[in-house]
This record gives sequence, C-alpha cells and structure tokens, in this order.
Amino acid sequence: MTFEDLAKSYLKKAKVRFEMLKFLYEREAYSDVIREAQEAVELTTKAMLRQRGIEPPKYHEVSFLFFHHKDKFPEFSEEELKRMSKISKSLRKERELSLYGDIDFIPTEEYTAEEAKWAIEGTEYIISLAERIIKI
Repeated sequence: MTFEDLAKSYLKKAKVRFEMLKFLYEREAYSDVIREAQEAVELTTKAMLRQRGIEPPKYHEVSFLFFHHKDKFPEFSEEELKRMSKISKSLRKERELSLYGDIDFIPTEEYTAEEAKWAIEGTEYIISLAERIIKI
C-alpha cells in the first residue's frame, strides 16, 4: 500500500460521509451533520497530506501542516488554505459537543439548520480541493 492508495481510500470514505450529511440534514439531525462533517473534513485533509507523502499526526485537526508544507501544495492559494483551515478548526471545536453534549448542552437542541448548512458547504469545499489533487 502506498501513500496514494491510502489517500484515495480516505477521500472515498469522506465522500460517503458527505452524502450522509444530506440525509441527516433532511431529518433535522443537525448535531449529527456537524459531527459527520468534522469526520469527513478530517479524512479529507489527511488524504491530501498523505497524497503528498506527509504522515499526518494523530490529531483531529491538521490544517496547520498545509501552511508548514505550502511548497507541496502549489495548486492551492493562500486564501484557499485559510478558508480550509477556518472550516477545519471550527468543526474540530464542535467534535465532542456535537456527539456527546454536556450537562448544559443538549446537541439535538443546540445546533441550527444554518449551522448544519454551513458545515455541509464547508465539507463540500474541502472535498473539492482534494479532488484537484487526488484522482479516484
């Protein structure tokens, strides 16, 4: 197995999760949209890193590595990298709350359709970046 094989596998998994987001959104499961969007974005960003031979760390949010290795991603503008990073970081912050909640935070009551739509659009954007460099 090569970095490229693993990158393709990650992107395939991310795209399946992306399709699930629409299903969840239609059922007003907005907290689940947030959680699955985070998973898809994490897989996608790690796929892009692996595609370029960079072993991603075992963190959920790795967008900082794109700035550290900008020379390996000439296809992406600074603006695109910043947008990707903002989406990834925002979703990472919601990772645990969107699934487990807290004593004062009930996930099924806290997230809105607007937030879920933003997560879907952000996920779609990051997948579109990945498709520019990973062909499956």
